[in-house]
Amino acid sequence: MSIYRLVPGETALTDLARLYWGNAPARLDPACRQAVEAAARRIDAAAAGEAAVYGVNTGFGKLASHKIASEDTAKLQRNLILSHCCGVGEPVPARLVRLMMVLKLLSFGRGASGVRWAFVDLIEEMLARGVTPVVPAQGSVGASGDLAPLAHMAAVLIGEGRAEFGGESLPGAEALARAGLSPLPLGPKEGLAFINGTQFSTAFALAGLFEAWRAAQNALVISAMSTDAIMGSTAPLQPEIHRLRGQPGQIEAAAAMRAILEGSEIRESHRDGDSRVQDPYCIRCQPQVTGAAIDVMRQAGRTLEIEANAATDNPLVLREPDRIVSGGNFHAEPVGFAADMIALAVSEIGAISQRRVALMVDPALSFDLPPFLTPEPGLNSGLMIAEVTTAALMSENKHLANPCVTDSTPTSANQEDHVSMAAHGARRLARMVVNLNQILGVELLCAAQGVEFRAPLVTSPPLQAVLARLRADVARLSEDRYLAPDLDTVFGLVADAEITTACGVALPEL
Repeated sequence: MSIYRLVPGETALTDLARLYWGNAPARLDPACRQAVEAAARRIDAAAAGEAAVYGVNTGFGKLASHKIASEDTAKLQRNLILSHCCGVGEPVPARLVRLMMVLKLLSFGRGASGVRWAFVDLIEEMLARGVTPVVPAQGSVGASGDLAPLAHMAAVLIGEGRAEFGGESLPGAEALARAGLSPLPLGPKEGLAFINGTQFSTAFALAGLFEAWRAAQNALVISAMSTDAIMGSTAPLQPEIHRLRGQPGQIEAAAAMRAILEGSEIRESHRDGDSRVQDPYCIRCQPQVTGAAIDVMRQAGRTLEIEANAATDNPLVLREPDRIVSGGNFHAEPVGFAADMIALAVSEIGAISQRRVALMVDPALSFDLPPFLTPEPGLNSGLMIAEVTTAALMSENKHLANPCVTDSTPTSANQEDHVSMAAHGARRLARMVVNLNQILGVELLCAAQGVEFRAPLVTSPPLQAVLARLRADVARLSEDRYLAPDLDTVFGLVADAEITTACGVALPEL
């Protein structure tokens, strides 16, 4: 497996997406080493001096006024990590912990954190050899940094905590030893450099973004099939309509749908003589809604790309002027805003998808499709309750889409009196995207049934390929059967990009 080279300040969303999906090991650009080590020397000098420097020779948070003797600075940092390992809840998926580690490398690579290069080496080797800290998912309020989860990550590097290695959950020291690695003692400020940062929140927000983008691509393909299923018009996809508005995501969404529907016999069969004047908004306004979600996710992506490359701990070692300064880069407000934006986009893609499901199962609106898309309605209920499930998931996502960043609360004896709540704002995206993919999966089942009811007319070549991929795993619903396995299967096809791959049409990229 090739090793990814990380360049702080230049690592793009596309790079981070490849690391997320591919699970590849990564190493910091060796050109960073000089600045990293210079900052570490500056911290060592401060630790040996008489002047109080926050987090180097003082306590933390509300205890910052307590001066720490130079001989106790190493114990101070170790105590910091151990005392902050207060996370609770389910373990974070290994893929996300690895992304957290990559983001911490990028942050250290800016040369402002004061950690020794030996810790960079150890993180890199853990990534390469598959030692993944066990990090509980809950406990961060997104300032000052993702303290608890990052402490659990850092604990393994000093031989504490727990880590996964070789398919087992082991004590941190044992996991390192089995991988041929050794823990390191913490020097001045190094513990603080690990836990003051936004890497937990940012990793979850990035993962949510990457998964949501894949869902948006699926939505373009599946909604095109729904358009053919109800014999909808492609006139609203004409390029000039979208150029006249000028919104880039809308323009790209319409172009993709035109390409997906090109060559459909179903569409050509009702181009003339159709008594309907307009389709409902869930068909007619697909580019405007999904396109807007695309634009919002790209805005959020730009924020997260910047954050991924940022130095976000405290204090920071400045080169011009040569000072160690306390600031607030650990406050994850930008990440919180980005996560809320992504949540809104996910909710809206699901909302309009659910309305297309409702349209297709309703004989009053589906243009002669049978009720609930079953050949013998009455005896069979068809996809009646699958549609109800999508309504439940849509409503759940609407609740989850409420902003988290506005919900601040003071912590740490009011020293940390405004926080971002970015951590659970970002974590909730995973649940929302699962819900969205379930909705899209049901829409695909409905659209496929609808298109097949239009036989002998056939849909476009790209959508015929999608239909063939679906039918390889899920049979047509000719009579009622136990549907739960079908929903599970189609969810997997959507989430794993099998549908977009089968379609073969170029789709908007992040």
